[in-house]
Amino acid sequence: MISDVTNRFLTYISYDTQSKEGAEEMPSTRSQLALAEKLAEELTQMGASQVRMDAYGYVYAKIPSNTNRDIPALGFIAHMDTAPALSGKDVKPQIIHNYDGGVICLNAEESVFLSPEDFPELADYKGQTLITTDGTTLLGADDKAGVAEIMTMAAWLLAHPEKEHGDICIAFTPDEEVGRGADRFDVKGFGAAGAYTVDGGALGELEYENFNAAAARLSIQGASIHPGSAKGKMKNSLLIGMEFQSLLPVFENPMYTEGYEGFYHLDHMEGDVERAELEYIIRDHDRAKFEKKKEFFLQAAAFINQKYGEGTATPHIRDSYYNMREIMESHFYLVEQAKAAMEELGIAPKISPIRGGTDGARLSFMGLPCPNLCTGGHNAHGKYEYVVVEAMEKTVELLIRLAAG
Repeated sequence: MISDVTNRFLTYISYDTQSKEGAEEMPSTRSQLALAEKLAEELTQMGASQVRMDAYGYVYAKIPSNTNRDIPALGFIAHMDTAPALSGKDVKPQIIHNYDGGVICLNAEESVFLSPEDFPELADYKGQTLITTDGTTLLGADDKAGVAEIMTMAAWLLAHPEKEHGDICIAFTPDEEVGRGADRFDVKGFGAAGAYTVDGGALGELEYENFNAAAARLSIQGASIHPGSAKGKMKNSLLIGMEFQSLLPVFENPMYTEGYEGFYHLDHMEGDVERAELEYIIRDHDRAKFEKKKEFFLQAAAFINQKYGEGTATPHIRDSYYNMREIMESHFYLVEQAKAAMEELGIAPKISPIRGGTDGARLSFMGLPCPNLCTGGHNAHGKYEYVVVEAMEKTVELLIRLAAG
C-alpha cells in the first residue's frame, strides 16, 4: 500500500537543498527551488488540486473533500531544506536490511561508525531496515522523510476516492533550518483550520510544546593599545567577552540541561582586542523564565558598562518564536486526535517538549495551530543521521488515518 515512501525519500535526498544562514533573499539558496518544482510537478501528475509554487519556493496543494460530512480542513506541512551544519550534496545513502543490532560501518576510509554504544536507541530497530549516510554528509531525513510521507499519503488518498475525508491541505516550505520557514507562509491561502508539521523524530513522537526563543548579540568595544604601554589604558574586548560569559549561570547551558530546562548558548564569538561580537541563543519553555533570562542578559551587559565604561557592551535581543502550547491549549483536539490515531495503529505515543522549534510554532501564532508529528528519523544535522523504513511506512499510515478523520 505505501511501499513507495522509500523510493520517494531516496529521490528527494538526491536534491541538494541546504539552506544558508544570513541570506537576504528567499529561498536562501536557489537549489531548493529544484526540489520545489519536482514536488509541484508530482502533485499535479497525481491529480492534486490548486497546485502552486510561489516566488519564494513554497509549494501548496489541496486534495478536495469527497464527503458531505462537515469535516474541518486539515493541513500537513514539511520543509524541503536541510541544515547548514553539514553538506547535503551528493548524499550516498546506505540501506541496511534486517539490521543485526551491531555496529554499522558508515565509512571505513574515514573510520566513521554508527554504534549502539553511542546511540542506544539503535537496539530498538534490530530486524528492521535502516537508511544511513556514508559518513561524509547528512542524510536529509530532516525533513525529506516528512516530505516523502506526506507525498505518499497524498498519492494514496487520490488513488482511493472511496476513503472519505475533508479538504486536505499540503505545503512544503523552504528555509526552515535557518528559522525562516514561516516568513512567507500563506496561511489564508493554505486554507486549513489546523495542521501538523511532519518534522519529528522516532515513531510515536507527538509534540505541542517548544522553547520560547530569542537571538541575542553582545557587541563589545575595547581599546587596543600597544601591550608594552597598555597599563591602565587597554580594554581587551576578548577578555571582556569572556568575563561577560562568566556572569551567566554556569549550569543554564545546553551541556547541562534537558526536558523543560532552558539555557543561554554562546553560539559564535569573534573579534580582537579592539572589538568583539558574541552571538547567543536564549531558550526556555516557561514564558516568565524566558523573559527573566533576557532581562538577566541585559543586566550582565549593564554590569560590564558600569565596570568598564558606558558603551563598552551593547546588547541586542530579538525574539525568534514562542511556545506554541499557548495556542494549542485552545486547539487541543489536534493533539488528542493524533494520539488516538497512533493508539489505533499500535503506535505508542511519545509526548514530550521540543527542545527547539518548528515551522509549526510560528504558524500557531499566525493563526494555524500546528503540533508536530514523527518521521522516523534520528540524529539530524550530522553524518550519523539515519531513518527507519518501517517507521516511515507507519507514519504514512498515521497521516492517512488523520486525513480520513
